[in-house]
Amino acid sequence: MTEQITCLVDKHCVPCEGGVAALDRTQAEKLLSELHSDWQLSADGSSLERRLKFKNFAKTMYFVNTLAWLADREGHHPDASFGYNYCQVVFTTHAAKGLTDNDFVCAAKLDKLLQI
Repeated sequence: MTEQITCLVDKHCVPCEGGVAALDRTQAEKLLSELHSDWQLSADGSSLERRLKFKNFAKTMYFVNTLAWLADREGHHPDASFGYNYCQVVFTTHAAKGLTDNDFVCAAKLDKLLQI
């Protein structure tokens, strides 16, 4: 794990109700480089996405419940869609109309949980 991820994992999300500027693409790409390689920026750079595959529906649901726990703990909630053996996670900060540090903090925490 790199120092940046450790730093991101150690942070907590900051409440955002607007008035926070979204990261520009260069800033987002720098933070993206510190996450698991499966994370991708959307074409317009406004969201961070990862598709995860699981062995079966039960394992998918265990993950979805863990994602919900993490999101509530951080107060920053992703969009997620899931089915029998997959979950698509999308982080964005709606109030900023793009990515903020919160999105990368949650992604790093999710990466760490998936290592367990």
